[in-house]
Amino acid sequence: MDGTRTPHVAPVLILLGPPGAGKGTQARMLEEKFGLVQLSTGDLLRAAVARGTPAGKEAKAVMEAGGLVSDEIVLTILNDRLKAPDCARGVVLDGFPRTTGQAEALDDLLAKAGQRINAAISLEVDDAKMVIRITGRFTCGGCGEGYHDTFKPTKTDGICDACGSQDMKRRADDNASTVMSRLDAYHEQTEPLIRYYDSKGALERINAMGEIDTIRREIARVVAPITA
Repeated sequence: MDGTRTPHVAPVLILLGPPGAGKGTQARMLEEKFGLVQLSTGDLLRAAVARGTPAGKEAKAVMEAGGLVSDEIVLTILNDRLKAPDCARGVVLDGFPRTTGQAEALDDLLAKAGQRINAAISLEVDDAKMVIRITGRFTCGGCGEGYHDTFKPTKTDGICDACGSQDMKRRADDNASTVMSRLDAYHEQTEPLIRYYDSKGALERINAMGEIDTIRREIARVVAPITA
């Protein structure tokens, strides 16, 4: 991938990665460093429903009936959002597309605006290490400070460094079997997308098991020429 794009056309990036890979952290970096706007499917739907747009009303009716919002509605909402002035410098898609069918439909939508997927950035993880990373997380119930059994333990066992609280909390789904199930589901679902964007020369693989700053630099290396 050469990173080139048509002048004055906002770049579109995709972040791929399983739960715990750091997509949120890296998306915020892309917003701050390059002025890109992070667009997640959930946020888009909620905003469209709140604004009462035609597609938002359709989505609200489907969700209230307990159904799944169709790709057509999601793409309409996304298309409306891409036209907003704050997206002029480019966007980062998080959570969409999830299937090759959605990816093909997204390509068609973008092509009508002279845009394309400039890079699909896959945050690659080691599953066994991810289980350790996620299952070791815990949070202070008093102030919200985050800790980890291995990487960031409290200085005194069971006592928050920041506020002194002894109310430590762990998410119920941060257990090994649940994490492995989520990882297996992610790989099964995303592998076709990996192949799809690889075949188009848009895939960029980033080792997401290193230090956050190292990962940030690697992603910035990919994104900088695209946004120049």
